[in-house]
Amino acid sequence: MARLSEITERVERLLLRHEELKRANALLEQQLAQATAERDGLRSKLSATRSRIDALLARLPADSGAD
Repeated sequence: MARLSEITERVERLLLRHEELKRANALLEQQLAQATAERDGLRSKLSATRSRIDALLARLPADSGAD
């Protein structure tokens, strides 16, 4: 019977650990989603900034080559 109680205790510990890991995984998935959204937003801002810089560069007068 001692063996059965040891197995029962180990199974209960494993179940607790499983629940902890599920919670940790859910938190990590949430953090990943937030980081992905932030990355996508930054990429969008970078693209818009590049477009604005390209437009400003196009408006600059052409260099005549005379210094």
